[in-house]
Amino acid sequence: MPLKMKPIWIVDDDQSIRWVLEKALTRQQLECRTFDNAGDALRALDDGPPRVLVSDIRMPGESGLDLLQQAKTRYPSLPVIIMTAFSDLDSAVSAFQGGAFEYIPKPFDVDHAVELIRRAVQESEHESAVLVQDEDAPEILGQAPALQEVFRAIGRLSQSHVTVLVTGESGTGKELVARALHTHSPRASQPFIALNTAAIPKDLLESELFGHERGAFTGAQALRRGRFEQAEGGTLFLDEIGDMPPELQTRLLRVLSDGQFYRVGGHHPIKANVRVIAATHQDLEQRVRAGLFREDLFHRLNVIRLRLPPLRERKEDIPILAKFFLQKNGQELGVDPKRLSENAMQTLVNLPFPGNVRQLENLCRWLTVMAPAQVIDIKDLPADMKTADGVAGASPSVTSALPVAETLSGKPAVVIPARHHDTNGDWLILLEKQADQLLHQQPGSVMDTLTREFESTLIRCALKQTRGRRIEAAQKLGIGRNTITRKIQELDLDAEEGQ
Repeated sequence: MPLKMKPIWIVDDDQSIRWVLEKALTRQQLECRTFDNAGDALRALDDGPPRVLVSDIRMPGESGLDLLQQAKTRYPSLPVIIMTAFSDLDSAVSAFQGGAFEYIPKPFDVDHAVELIRRAVQESEHESAVLVQDEDAPEILGQAPALQEVFRAIGRLSQSHVTVLVTGESGTGKELVARALHTHSPRASQPFIALNTAAIPKDLLESELFGHERGAFTGAQALRRGRFEQAEGGTLFLDEIGDMPPELQTRLLRVLSDGQFYRVGGHHPIKANVRVIAATHQDLEQRVRAGLFREDLFHRLNVIRLRLPPLRERKEDIPILAKFFLQKNGQELGVDPKRLSENAMQTLVNLPFPGNVRQLENLCRWLTVMAPAQVIDIKDLPADMKTADGVAGASPSVTSALPVAETLSGKPAVVIPARHHDTNGDWLILLEKQADQLLHQQPGSVMDTLTREFESTLIRCALKQTRGRRIEAAQKLGIGRNTITRKIQELDLDAEEGQ
C-alpha cells in the first residue's frame, strides 16, 4: 500500500483563486485542501503540517503573515509560499524575512504557480519538522501526530522546573527529549548531565551520583564531585531509572524530598538545585507492584510523564528519518549521500523496527557503507528485510539487518549472508566456518560466544588505535561512552586495557 502524502494547503478568501489552484494541482496529481481564512488553517495545524502551505497575505481576520509566522514557529521546515499583489512590495519583503519559501505575485500565471509549488514539494521531501536543540545534540525529527504531542508538551513545559518521567521503548530517543526539555527551559544556560544508571556497576553508582570524600573507601585518593554537583543549577538526566538498586532509590528520594545530599564518606549536607528528568523503557508500575521499585519514589518522579511513541506508531516519519540519516552518514564519511528508491522506502515503511529509531539509524549507516549504487533498491537491503522474490516483507528476524554498531548496544550480532562474501572479504568465510563448527559443538550458546568474541575484538582494536582513550574509541565505534564502559566491564577487558 503506497505511503499517503500530505496535501498542499491553499489559503485565500477569494474563491476563484482557490478553485483555479486546486484544479491545476489536481491535474498534476497533487492533493489539495483549501481554506477561506487563516484562522481555520491555524486550527488545522494542530493535527499536523501540510506538505506545502500557499497563502494570500491580505484576508479578513488574521493575515497571511500571521499564518506564516505561526506555521514557521511550529514547523520550521514547512515550505510556505505567499501570494501578494504587485503593489504590495513591503509585504513580500516581510514574507521573506518571516521565512517564506517564495512568493507569487497577483495576478499570476497558473503554470508558473504550479511549477513553484512543485519546487516547494521537492523541498519538503528533503526537509522535515525539526525540534531544534543545543548545537552538540542530535535533532528530533518527525511530523507524526504522536510525536507532535511530545513537541507540544515540551513547549508547555518550557518555563517549568518540574520533574519529568520519559517512558518509551529502547531506541526511541528518550535522551533527546530530555535534552530538549533542558534546552527550552530556564536552566538552558546551566549544565545538562546525563547518566545511564544501568551502565554503571552497582558498587560505583552511589559515588557516581553523589561523589565521595577523600579516603571514603579504598582507592578514593581525592575528593570527587558527583553528577548532582556537576549538574548544579541545570538538569540531571537519569536514564534507565528502573534498574536503580533499592538502596540508591532511597537516597535519590531523599534528595528529591529534601533538596540536599551527602557525598559518600561526607558529614556535611550539600544543597542540590537540580531538575531531575528520569527515563525508562520498563513498566515502573509493574516494578512497584513486584517490590522492585519504591512507590514513593515513583510518585516523586511521575509528576509529568511523557511517552515516546515507538517507530511502528509513527511510520509516516520513516522516510523523513531515513533521508536524514543517509544525509548525515554521507557527510560523516565524505561521500555523496545515498538515496532510497520508492520501492525500497516502502519496504522500510512496512517493517516493524523493534529497535526503533536507533535501529533505523544503524541500518542507514550500514547501507551507506554496503550498498553498491547511489540509489538504494530493494535488492541492496539486507536479506532479512525483503522476501525471496524481492517484494516488501516484514520478516520477524529483522535484527540480522542491523550493522555492527548495534551489537555493541546489546543487540544480537550480525552474520552477513554468504552471498555477500564476494564483496566483504575472506573474514566472512572464516566466520561462517567458525559458526558452522560451533553450531555442531556448542548448540544453544553460539550467538553469545561469537557476539562476545566479536565485540571484544572491535573494542580492543578501537582502544589500540586511540591508545586507551575510551571516549574517542566509543566515537570511532559509533556507540556511547556509557556503553563502551559497560562492555569493557562485561567482557573483562579492564585488565587488558591496563597492560
